[in-house]
Amino acid sequence: MSAETLLGQEPWIRLASFLAVLMVMAAWELWAPRRAPSVGKAWRWLNNVGVVALDSLLVRLLFPAGAVALGAWVEDQGWGLLGWLGLPFWVTLLVAVVVLDGVIWAQHWAFHKVPLLWRLHRMHHADPDIDVTTGLRFHPLEILLSMGIKVLAILALGAPAVAVLLFEVLLNATSLFNHGNVRLPPRLDRRLRLVVVTPDMHRVHHSWHRDETDSNFGFNLPWWDRLFGTYRAQPRDGHQGMTIGLHAFRDPRWLRLDRMLLQPWSREADDPAADQPTPD
Repeated sequence: MSAETLLGQEPWIRLASFLAVLMVMAAWELWAPRRAPSVGKAWRWLNNVGVVALDSLLVRLLFPAGAVALGAWVEDQGWGLLGWLGLPFWVTLLVAVVVLDGVIWAQHWAFHKVPLLWRLHRMHHADPDIDVTTGLRFHPLEILLSMGIKVLAILALGAPAVAVLLFEVLLNATSLFNHGNVRLPPRLDRRLRLVVVTPDMHRVHHSWHRDETDSNFGFNLPWWDRLFGTYRAQPRDGHQGMTIGLHAFRDPRWLRLDRMLLQPWSREADDPAADQPTPD
């Protein structure tokens, strides 16, 4: 597929893959849920989907060309490390996807460790339940910062357009998958988490215990957490007994879209201890 054809089809490829994975995960959650919801699902879904609609609109307005178009331009100019190395295309594709995934892992880690960034990211963690729509619930400012980081990574790496599109589709699909409130057989989960972040693995990251929140940062590949010592196999309270979300944002009013958008400036969680209960 030529770069021109790819750029023309890119929005439809991404939209089709997004809707397909969303519908499959939503049906799976109804068929085999891992946990019973603690709040009304319809209201949560309405507001969480509202967040992703707003995020998508802002990205298209402020980055009209998009990451894939940047990859096509970088490829055409021969910029970046991969362009200089002259590797076979399939190696370039593989390296680009893995390195971009590592960049997103590092970004996620930083959004937990830098207080100002955490104020943006905690909107994602304040969801009192975790399901497929939690994978869409990111503050618009976090999405824009993430896009800026991605742009710098593509430029430095010289990631070609096909690699960027593949990475974007994989990242979106795995985020929907690993936030899913779905049940997997334990043996299958143990095998899958060797190559991809599973729902049980990522659910630990949404525990309200801070030491568990600061673990399992991966969205796609699970190897970074094992490599950097942030992997945690299971939550201390068990998947049925664990509490999802943040201590400071248990009130149902924080489910509203307008309240979510204002959450980074809320004084209710200015005390770092208010974000999480004291670990056991």
